[in-house]
Amino acid sequence: MELFIIGISSYLMGSIPFGLILTKIFLKKDIREIGSGNIGATNALRAGNKLIGYSTLLLDVFKAVIPVLYIKINFLDAVHISALSAFIGHVFPVWLKFKGGKGVATYIGILVSLNIIYGLVFGVCWLIIFFISKYSSLASLIGSFSIPVYILIVDGLENVFFYLIMFILIIFTHRENIKRLKNKEETRTRIY
Repeated sequence: MELFIIGISSYLMGSIPFGLILTKIFLKKDIREIGSGNIGATNALRAGNKLIGYSTLLLDVFKAVIPVLYIKINFLDAVHISALSAFIGHVFPVWLKFKGGKGVATYIGILVSLNIIYGLVFGVCWLIIFFISKYSSLASLIGSFSIPVYILIVDGLENVFFYLIMFILIIFTHRENIKRLKNKEETRTRIY
């Protein structure tokens, strides 16, 4: 019962669609009708307001940090259930007929909560790939892949499986971006 409550509460926290809420309140727009139609921070930037985009990013990070850190402190054995549930909440929110975001900001919140070094590795990798390519999706994919690689090098096989699962989920959420990248049709992103 305890694991069920942890999973549901983390899912509900992760499922809050901040991109949709902020664009509706402040821009009087539905983010699902802008750009890619995604509710995440990258598409919120496409809505034409950097403050909304960056606010969405921070809130999507913190909606994972809050439950994952709480569970890490109080129920360490269930921390991966909390992390996965928060991520799934963002990608498949019950409030939006299970059509959510791609989960990258939420994944950053998970990484920072579980191990700040993992968050830094992801961030550095993301920034390098983004500034070379200008593709947020490519930076997210390679940044996500960098975590299991880093863990394999530093810790070996013991802790890598959760992060491999997360990488596979990020590939799943970016499947359309991968097609566009292959076809050289992906949209470049401006973050400044």
